[in-house]
Amino acid sequence: MSSSPALTQQQPANAMRLLWAGFMAILAAGIGFAIRGGILDNWGSQYGFSGEELGKIGGAGFTGFCFGIIIGGVIVDKIGYGKLVIAAFLFHVVSAFVTFGAADGMAKESAYNYLFWGTFLFAIANGTLEAVANPLVATLFPNDRTHYLNILHASWPAGMILGGVMGWILDDRLKIDWKIQLGLFLIPTVLYGLMFFGQKFPRSEASERGLSLGEMFKDVGLLGGAVVCYLLAMFFGDVLKPFVAEEQSTYIGYAIGGVLLAIIGFITKFSIGSLLLFVLFVVHALVGAVELGTDGWIQNITGNILSSEQGKILFVFTSATMFALRFCAHFIETKIGLTPIALLLVCAVLACLGLNLVSGITSFGGALLALTVYGIGKTFFWPTMLAVASDRFPSTGAVAISIMGGIGMMSAGLLGGPGLGYAKDRFAAESLKVSNAKAYDEFKSASDSGFLFLDKVKGIDGKKLGEIAKKSEEKKELTKAEKEVQLASIEGDRKTLKADSYIPATMAAIYLLLLLYFKSIGGYRAVHIDGSAKNGAH
Repeated sequence: MSSSPALTQQQPANAMRLLWAGFMAILAAGIGFAIRGGILDNWGSQYGFSGEELGKIGGAGFTGFCFGIIIGGVIVDKIGYGKLVIAAFLFHVVSAFVTFGAADGMAKESAYNYLFWGTFLFAIANGTLEAVANPLVATLFPNDRTHYLNILHASWPAGMILGGVMGWILDDRLKIDWKIQLGLFLIPTVLYGLMFFGQKFPRSEASERGLSLGEMFKDVGLLGGAVVCYLLAMFFGDVLKPFVAEEQSTYIGYAIGGVLLAIIGFITKFSIGSLLLFVLFVVHALVGAVELGTDGWIQNITGNILSSEQGKILFVFTSATMFALRFCAHFIETKIGLTPIALLLVCAVLACLGLNLVSGITSFGGALLALTVYGIGKTFFWPTMLAVASDRFPSTGAVAISIMGGIGMMSAGLLGGPGLGYAKDRFAAESLKVSNAKAYDEFKSASDSGFLFLDKVKGIDGKKLGEIAKKSEEKKELTKAEKEVQLASIEGDRKTLKADSYIPATMAAIYLLLLLYFKSIGGYRAVHIDGSAKNGAH
């Protein structure tokens, strides 16, 4: 793969403006994500949500993304980037008003619906924007996709830095209403709209060659389609639970997933698809669960172990580490000599080590060290995975990398966020049962917490836990039972992070196998569309 970072003659004069417009768009998403993560405890204490319920609300910030990026990725080569930018802008604005519908004193069920669907619409906007930004940057900089996609996605941690600082000042210090905090993401929303306005956009390599939708989907095929359709089946099964019996909703979800897979089979003439792309899709599901799923909870977890304010500071620090390092991908690739796959392997090992270190933190200094390791580990996962898919499967146009992004976000929403929420509930409940069974009976949640096929549990009531945290921050004396509840919650967080570390450990094993695969075929390289690429042979 060529490593030249310079603009080529084929690149339009507005290439850098489009790059930074995409940067601003993802920045808006990062700010909104960080602020939502910082006010999870506000929602929990205000409305009495359990860890699982908060996880599902946060998870909607990922699942909605999947619809935006996949639908957008499928149609972007046909309708153009500009129309999708307008749609994303409108979704962002509407999402704010829906979320603000959650009023003080509102019933828990009603507040949950406003927060869930407001977050879902916000995610659709984010996904639609990435359906524009990812293929746009991959097309603008074909000779150095890893470098420029990492620059594009440096905007995500930049947004989390700004959102985290805003949360620290406005929430912890000034105690500003959470609605005002959340509304601040509309500022970069207006800015990206202005930066994209009136711009001429290039066409992808696949679009230039005039490939049909079926040809673009051929490398995805039934294998890749099965990954995304399984996650969509989970989503629909979960969304339908309030309207039909749980068992029926599950069957309906799988029926929808099966129909979507059949459609993919039909438009690709039942192509099996690329085994390599299938593996990349599976790994990216793990990326979404460990990177974004963990990011959605990390402020809450470290804030619980140390303090809410320190949790926000640590979140900003980790995001700053990611922001700086994402400008170094070109240096790592060309000067250190790591291929994209080797870089991903190193990151997976560091992420696994970092999560284990974070699980044992007892001081702010120790947390800084542990989160540095974890932050370095997670830095290059997302954009480098997109670069690999774009390098190896150019005939898919925007389709493969859009589906990959959707899989990552869907996994974060369906597996990462709720899974960590369930783990927190389960481990905290188990710890409190052992230390003080009577206190558990007093402080347990009224609702069950469940995840996939695992046994349902009753975690610690979010509202009661929030009251204990508030008393602790105000230096008020806690009862013996309250102290044990607090300690059980912290122990639950520690065990949750250890369980989370198994995900990057699995990723490391897969990356090692991919490294050996590429070595066996002469090394990693980018490919371009020719006759064989059109037939799906890479």
